[in-house]
Amino acid sequence: MTVVVIGHALVLVLHEERTPQLYDFIYFWHIPAFVLVTGYLSRSFAWTRPKLWALFCTIVVPYLIFEWAMLTFRHHYGDHDTTETTMWLDPHWPMWYLSATFLWRMATPILVKHWSAIPLSVVASLAIGTQDAEWTTYLDLQRTIGFLPFFVLGLHLRSKDLQRVRGRFTPILGLAVVVGLYQLAGHSSEWLVSHGTWPSRWLWYSHPYDSFGISTGDAMWIRFRILVLGVIGTFAVMSLVPRGRSWFTDMGAATLVVYLFHGFFVRRLEYADYTEWADDHGSWTIWFTIGVAVLIALVLAAPPVARRLTWFVDPIGSIQRARSR
Repeated sequence: MTVVVIGHALVLVLHEERTPQLYDFIYFWHIPAFVLVTGYLSRSFAWTRPKLWALFCTIVVPYLIFEWAMLTFRHHYGDHDTTETTMWLDPHWPMWYLSATFLWRMATPILVKHWSAIPLSVVASLAIGTQDAEWTTYLDLQRTIGFLPFFVLGLHLRSKDLQRVRGRFTPILGLAVVVGLYQLAGHSSEWLVSHGTWPSRWLWYSHPYDSFGISTGDAMWIRFRILVLGVIGTFAVMSLVPRGRSWFTDMGAATLVVYLFHGFFVRRLEYADYTEWADDHGSWTIWFTIGVAVLIALVLAAPPVARRLTWFVDPIGSIQRARSR
């Protein structure tokens, strides 16, 4: 989750020479890892009343609240034309992940039945990029289907599969892969072909192939390679995750709090002309920006803060827990 915040904050200092490489390195694996973990934790989801109620409380309600809050925030502090945008049907910025999680989980009882869902999800991911229709913008379906293979892979992972990733010598291999991905990110613009647009947009899975100005066949080959890199990077990073508990372990419970609130801080910095300030103060600002992003994540995840903010993220569950106490 902290890396998600860093990735969003790096957009504020894109002028720095090292930012594109670091940005692409992060986006090679951090969203795929997030989606795969979401799939792994969704394996038990079923179309039962308790599960559907939990989905409504933890995904639908926060989406309705924060989609409105983000749009209102942007209207007052930055983008004054946001009143013309479509609220709730067209997720804004990080809100796409909530709508995607809702759709993924609703499809889970079908996707989890057979391993053939994995290759079929890859086909769907490759195919959705050919669509440049308006319907793909609803609930960010372009991106939702684009990242679907990682979710389905997570659904079909077993605990013993993860144990193999966390073997005795796998961290060494994982570190080598991570270093290799970082080096590859320095050359990503050479194979992420993008005529007249930012190459890193390939890593968002949110734009149709036509927007990159290349043939459908070439575009599918690029997306397939990105999917493979996402899987490799995800397992490499997972092999490096510490096994023991530490001072930040319990902060993982506040992942949704950090995710939903960090955007307001990053946007506020943007609207306060942070980019212009960074332009005037040299290359060290990239490291300062990363430090600010880490601080935002840690403060929001700190138990005293997270407990209070959970009332906004999960109001129904918070009321139920308060009553039970």
